[in-house]
Amino acid sequence: MDGRNRSDVKPGLRVNVILKKDQRTGTKTEGIVQDLLTNSSYHPHGIKVRLADGQVGRVCDILE
Repeated sequence: MDGRNRSDVKPGLRVNVILKKDQRTGTKTEGIVQDLLTNSSYHPHGIKVRLADGQVGRVCDILE
């Protein structure tokens, strides 16, 4: 699962996201999903989420 389908991403999951500031480098940030911010069922760059620490990014890997 790579985080492009909204149905795969749920609050409480451990995920890697790419933050807006890291899009050029592709640096991944690990965290726990708090909220899903993308409303569509699919997004080619990953579902946008808010992590428990408040950071916002697009899911690139689901770790659990």
